[in-house]
Amino acid sequence: MKALVYDSVQTLVYRDMPDPIVGAGQSLIRIEASGICGSDMHAFLGHDDRRPAPLILGHEAAGRIVGGLRDGERVTINPLVTCGTCRACTSGRDNLCAERMIISMPPREGAFAEMVVMRDENLVYVPDEVPLRKAALAEPLACGWHAVRLGSTILDMPLRDAKCHVIGGGAIGVGAALALRAFGATQITVAEPNAVRRTTLDRIDGFDAVAPGDVTQADLVIDGVGYAATRADATATTQPGGVIMHIGLGEGEGGLDIRRMTLQEITFVGTYTYTAQDFRDTAAAIFDGRLGALDWTEQRPLIDGQQAFTDIRAGNVAAPKIILEPNP
Repeated sequence: MKALVYDSVQTLVYRDMPDPIVGAGQSLIRIEASGICGSDMHAFLGHDDRRPAPLILGHEAAGRIVGGLRDGERVTINPLVTCGTCRACTSGRDNLCAERMIISMPPREGAFAEMVVMRDENLVYVPDEVPLRKAALAEPLACGWHAVRLGSTILDMPLRDAKCHVIGGGAIGVGAALALRAFGATQITVAEPNAVRRTTLDRIDGFDAVAPGDVTQADLVIDGVGYAATRADATATTQPGGVIMHIGLGEGEGGLDIRRMTLQEITFVGTYTYTAQDFRDTAAAIFDGRLGALDWTEQRPLIDGQQAFTDIRAGNVAAPKIILEPNP
């Protein structure tokens, strides 16, 4: 098969790779859409030790099953594989499983390829009327859905009454904003420093796109970026008694004003990916339209992946998400 392979820092090569081998309880999926995630960019820049070269990146994918009883079925892929038997898994918090593995991390190759293998229970059926490029958004949108679900239970007021602020206008931030709307929030802002991208965000219903610093107070803040500067913004913006939900994995240290958080009883919660139920619920919300038109992506051929990463790095992409298509 053809695949886009991360060969070295800032170098992706479109070349032949061995076809995946299907094991028991697994299916082979022919990929039709695979999104570029911020974690893929971190790996591309050499900033993610969990993703050493050479490796096929990509974990936000949808396609069609090849062979077996479900041959031809359209599916979106939950890329997070867990053990199913530990305390985390049996209590519904399977995203915290100590044995968790995700495609695009060794030993599991990713979905920037013509084909990938995934266990059957991680595949969610996609109705015929839903484009697979939209179904591929289930993974990044599920991260925001998970954060909003948790945050809404911690916040001491209904979401409909809360001022909600999202930091970051990429797919994680946009997904969080759309999830907030689906959960009943009515006052939602999304901070995005890239003016080119803000023009795209302005066309999405359900929230207001703003420049960083334009919002000074919020009850619920979601950091979809995870750098010291965005954590500092989150700490300064959150009102007394408010909640910060931290999704982003930009860098590991700095930014939090612990003294202010303590004096103002601000709750900080780190959130990692999503549970299997969150993923299924997000997919259902995509399919029935609760997350909007989802027409804010840009599609490019997989063979042009190197240029796509370069353009994202340079800040030249207006869309919150680029979807790579192996055979457009």
